[in-house]
Amino acid sequence: MSGDTPTRQAPTRQAPAPGTRARRALAVGAAAVAALALWALTGPVLGLDPAAGTGGRTEPVGAGMVAAAALAAGLAGWALLALLERAARRPRRTWTAIAAVFLALSLAGPLGSAADAASLGVLAAMHLLVGAVLIPGLGRSARTR
Repeated sequence: MSGDTPTRQAPTRQAPAPGTRARRALAVGAAAVAALALWALTGPVLGLDPAAGTGGRTEPVGAGMVAAAALAAGLAGWALLALLERAARRPRRTWTAIAAVFLALSLAGPLGSAADAASLGVLAAMHLLVGAVLIPGLGRSARTR
């Protein structure tokens, strides 16, 4: 024996599959586009301009707010999924469960701040639509361990 001690190898991380970033970016972008399409259909087309109360004032919910909220939700979901891929035993299952809980919790926003029944319906539908795009779109891109 030459006195060599066995060395421990660091666990290898699975590299992202080709196209993972593109699929995730597409899911995030699709969620924003879907929310904007619903906003355009219900607001400018049907005249159901959604509004929400903030700080005692009622403000219209514009296209910029809709796009920013959908993009923020999508990017936060992407970041959480990337973290779970490193830390969780079953990242897809864990991410899907957490995302479903956050979707349910996000509905408190429209429930608590919608200016009227039409706004409540439109805003809740936007939340559900963004979730319906993001949860499967990002979830399918999760790596398995």
